[in-house]
Amino acid sequence: MKGKLIFFGAVIAAVVVGSIVYHRSRRNEELNRQSKIKDLAEVPVTLARVELRSFSAAIPFTGNLLAVNRAELRAEVSGRLTRVAVFEGDNVGRGAVLSVQDEEDLLLAVQAAEAQLSSAQAQAEQAGRDYERAVQLLEKRSITKQAAQQAETYHTAAQAGVRAADSNLGIARSRLHKAQIRSPFEGQVARCFVKAGEMLAPGQAAFNVVDNRTMEIEADLPTENLSIVSPGLRARFKVSEFGDYFEGRVAQVAPAVMQDGRTLRVRIEVPNADGLLKSGLFAEGEIISDQSLEKPALPSNILTVVGRNADVFVAENNIARQRRVAVGNDQGGWRPIEREGLKPGEMVVAEGRELVSEGARLSVVNAPETSQEQVM
Repeated sequence: MKGKLIFFGAVIAAVVVGSIVYHRSRRNEELNRQSKIKDLAEVPVTLARVELRSFSAAIPFTGNLLAVNRAELRAEVSGRLTRVAVFEGDNVGRGAVLSVQDEEDLLLAVQAAEAQLSSAQAQAEQAGRDYERAVQLLEKRSITKQAAQQAETYHTAAQAGVRAADSNLGIARSRLHKAQIRSPFEGQVARCFVKAGEMLAPGQAAFNVVDNRTMEIEADLPTENLSIVSPGLRARFKVSEFGDYFEGRVAQVAPAVMQDGRTLRVRIEVPNADGLLKSGLFAEGEIISDQSLEKPALPSNILTVVGRNADVFVAENNIARQRRVAVGNDQGGWRPIEREGLKPGEMVVAEGRELVSEGARLSVVNAPETSQEQVM
């Protein structure tokens, strides 16, 4: 046993020492690289020219998937929760009872109101008969006019009593209905916030219900796409949890731009009959149009893209100036520069960019020429 402990201890020590040596080696490589850059009066680089190229109007977007039908259900009345009928993940139909508060007391209140209504109706029927008899007797002058008016008053009061009892029954039934939290549509219970025995207050969240059969993505696009985006356009996107593309359609384009004046919101509807997609997943894709746009562009192989952004070094009088730009998807080995990040004709560091930093002096190895065949 002691020998095994010594062996395992030696292995752990070797791993720790190896890790330290590895990290020191990487650190020394970085220090050597930085030292090399400092020693160079000018960094040798090649340049690539920003060219104006024609791209299919594929508008990039990002957003979260949400169920079109989704609801957060809250308690409408106060009371103790006597029954929770569902669990998270359960399928529910339209109108299905999810939970009930103080059901027994509320049922008794309904029964009492029904009894009061029956009594009031019986009294009203009797008062109606008495009034009819009083009218007949008054015609025969068998009773006074005052007695007939009194019978009419009793009849009117009895009818009012029926209406009041009917209203009280409606209130009791409404309280019973409100104490039963029901699903507003067919779907699934996404979240359950309550347990039997809890006291609920009006407005307290109880359930989240979603119908994932139809999803939507709300995406904010630059207003420069205003002329080419319209309802019905096809959209395709990916989510990190799956490798394949999913498709949808632009269902709605906002009638006005956002308050910043530069953003247009669109809603993309996504069919999801198999329920594979779930609410909350992050989606990244593009809206596809038959139109084409001319945009400044750079070769994809000289860009290191993180998300939708890339850091480039623009050569200004042989001085490197760092600039972050938004880029579109690759089309034929080129990526469009979005939102006027670069202008056609500007020179960007290609080879040697890993040795370049802001303000570095550049020694240009090549000198790109403008080619009429390349510029479209």
